[in-house]
Amino acid sequence: MRLQQAIGRTSFWVFGGGLALMFLIPLIWTGVASVSPHGATAQQEGYGFANYRTLTEYDAGLPTYLWNSAYVSILTVIFTLVLSLLGGYAFARFRFPGRDVLFLLIIAILMVPYATLLVPLWVLMGEIGLRNSLFGLALVLTLYQLPFSMFMMRISFEAVPREIEESALVDGCGTFGVLRRVLVYAVWPGMITVGLFAFLHAWNDFIAPLFMINDSSRYPLSLAIATLRQQTMGAVDFGATQAGVVIMALPCLILFVLLQRHYVRGFMSGALKG
Repeated sequence: MRLQQAIGRTSFWVFGGGLALMFLIPLIWTGVASVSPHGATAQQEGYGFANYRTLTEYDAGLPTYLWNSAYVSILTVIFTLVLSLLGGYAFARFRFPGRDVLFLLIIAILMVPYATLLVPLWVLMGEIGLRNSLFGLALVLTLYQLPFSMFMMRISFEAVPREIEESALVDGCGTFGVLRRVLVYAVWPGMITVGLFAFLHAWNDFIAPLFMINDSSRYPLSLAIATLRQQTMGAVDFGATQAGVVIMALPCLILFVLLQRHYVRGFMSGALKG
């Protein structure tokens, strides 16, 4: 019995360690490549940060691209959290004709390829004057986040006992008072999961900015890195590109490490219903 437990435990750690290496090796390689010497990059000899200097001085400048990415990502998180919180609460607590059909239609959007939605959204953004706008880009990114986010918030609200809500109603809270003063804290892990997903998607997305943004001074970092080229014969500066990848990865890694516990609880909330 002990031998079987030892074998099972060892197999688990070997398998988990192998998966960890599969994910860590590309990140480590990218970090090393960003400071390594290479003939086609600014870092010609020895290890250093010349590639990061090249990235900083590229076109509109790294601070501009970081600000654009942060602005779009924060707006996307705010829009996604507000809309999914209200929508998830409505689907979880209210009964109205066609509720389940409407929810299934929203979830079905996830089966539609992302790229097929961008052309009509591009036309729509042009009609309302938000094409080539960071605000419009945030709206587009929010629209595609809503189906998953509403699903997550619905199961988060359904995992909260109704007795908690009923007690607050008896104490004199209205519907929005219960949501704001009680339920928001109960579904906090789900909100963190939704917010983290929205941030990661908005921060890393490439195809939506490629469609929506024409002005290089409004590029988010992902699009700026993709367009990074040397001026000589259009060759790709892989050193500066790897430096950009490292800078893009850092906020994602930091947020995931800080919010990992809540992130896992958010996914588990529906499994512990009631």
